[in-house]
Amino acid sequence: MIEIYSLKIDGEADGRKFDSLLQYVDKEKQTSVKAFYRVEDYQRALGAATLIRSIAMDKLGISNCEIQFGKNEYGKPLFKGFPDFHFNLSHSGEWVVCAIDNEQIGIDVEKISSIDLSIADRFFSKQEVQDIHSKSKDEQLPYFYDIWTLKESYIKAWGKGLSIPLDSFSLRVHSYESIELETNNSFRECFFQQYNIDNEYKLSVCSLKSEFPERIIRKSIDDILSLLENNHLKAGS
Repeated sequence: MIEIYSLKIDGEADGRKFDSLLQYVDKEKQTSVKAFYRVEDYQRALGAATLIRSIAMDKLGISNCEIQFGKNEYGKPLFKGFPDFHFNLSHSGEWVVCAIDNEQIGIDVEKISSIDLSIADRFFSKQEVQDIHSKSKDEQLPYFYDIWTLKESYIKAWGKGLSIPLDSFSLRVHSYESIELETNNSFRECFFQQYNIDNEYKLSVCSLKSEFPERIIRKSIDDILSLLENNHLKAGS
């Protein structure tokens, strides 16, 4: 069953708690997150790394030190030893999100910010570009992010990364629950859903299933820290 989780990061309030979280990820992840120059990037990356650990501990009944990550041939992260536990993470601005299922799944969240819409002409399908320009001026930017997050979720669900041309498939949004995919790609028996996580963000999910949860499961830094502390076991090296 699909489950979607979110973590909202209040950098100022949660700042010191991240130092405690750091010990619960493996040495490689510690090194990579500490390399970020900006505090916001460090917090998002560490929030994502510990959110998925807490979810795996809860859903799989394993301890933190038993968690081992791997990657498929295209670099998509996976859990070693649990082939039926699929997950995907995304983060932007104040939000970290995670989707899990027993089949392939992809998720993407993006903060709506000013952008040169001509980028769509370079990367989107002709139909998507036409749809963007058919909108009113106020609707064009939000719709761009609708399509952007949907395309990202599709690519991440397929698991082949940027080897998939962005214009090899086309998406049209009729509503949060009515999203149309047109493609000749082999990966086309999939479904989409969008969620209103925040008025300043767009969140999209792509799954092999048509039944999506009605709500997002909200987590806090305190929730994650409590679970990891109670487990008493740090991440393996």
